[in-house]
Amino acid sequence: MQMIIKANPLLIRFLSKSSITAIILLSVLVTSCVTQRYVEYMQDPNDTIKTFSEAEFSDYRLKSNDELYIQINSLDEAAANVFSNEVRIGQVLDPYSASLLSYTVDKDGNVLLPIMGKISVKDKTLSEVSLILKDSLNHVLHQPVVTVKLVNRYVSVLGEVGRPGHYPYSQEKLSIFDAIGLAGDITEYGNRENVILVRNENGKNIRINISLTNSELLSSKFYYMRPNDVIYIKPLQNKFWGMRQFPWSVFFSAITTGLLIYQIVRFN
Repeated sequence: MQMIIKANPLLIRFLSKSSITAIILLSVLVTSCVTQRYVEYMQDPNDTIKTFSEAEFSDYRLKSNDELYIQINSLDEAAANVFSNEVRIGQVLDPYSASLLSYTVDKDGNVLLPIMGKISVKDKTLSEVSLILKDSLNHVLHQPVVTVKLVNRYVSVLGEVGRPGHYPYSQEKLSIFDAIGLAGDITEYGNRENVILVRNENGKNIRINISLTNSELLSSKFYYMRPNDVIYIKPLQNKFWGMRQFPWSVFFSAITTGLLIYQIVRFN
């Protein structure tokens, strides 16, 4: 005996709508996924040890509006105190306080020091400025010792990072990974393959595109940061379809309300 089952049109319509809804939700889920390839740094198909040349890092050359902390000591302590902007032992300075104790390079590239007057420092390194000051003080102080440090060492990290912001640093060398670490690392929706670095060179702002997934970055001249560099982490396209950002509570609440209204209308 052959049984023939006649399909209910309402059931078919319901299943069709359910299938379409399921497909839409599945599509959103798939497009919002961020695979491992997008979140790894320095990707290399070869797992063996690779050696890279030391990244180029030339000494920073001073320019207008730079701020210098200059410490001058001598066996003649009383005479050296004329130049003193000394920090007391144990005193911790924030960037603002440090700038109050610094000398600013003016628009002509000079710093103005007591007794010594204007000293040209533009396009010179910190060690060169230290030697210039020491030579100038030899006829004023007995065995002067001069220390020069750059106060305005900052890097800005913006975009898809844990803590976007403007970060001071004191070390001579700060890698791009160190800078991103200061900002709490790149989020899972950050584009590691196309990072934008903005740098001022010779009075011009230049934009550089960097891939953090390429191990060759370790020997690149853009591996180490320069004072006042800006790093921008672009968002992945997946973020705009991200499951976490979608207001699911509102979505399901609307569905529940709609079903409730439908049931009330249907049985009344």
